[in-house]
Amino acid sequence: MQQFDTLRASSLYCQKCQAAMPVRERLLLILPEKEIYDYLCTGCASSLGQREVTLGEKRLQEQLAARRGRPAPQLFLP
Repeated sequence: MQQFDTLRASSLYCQKCQAAMPVRERLLLILPEKEIYDYLCTGCASSLGQREVTLGEKRLQEQLAARRGRPAPQLFLP
């Protein structure tokens, strides 16, 4: 079942706001084998969690996007 391989949160519980709040994902760190994203509350901008994407998962996303005819998301490195 591959539909949950790249699960992303759209809302998480924030203790400061005391409610489930929409979140935005911010790229925190790029490493050779993975990328780390931070989830930030849209209400108070506090960090609510992290998500790690390994190189293998990223390549799988690119391959699936190519099969569907969509351009794969690009990562720009300095």
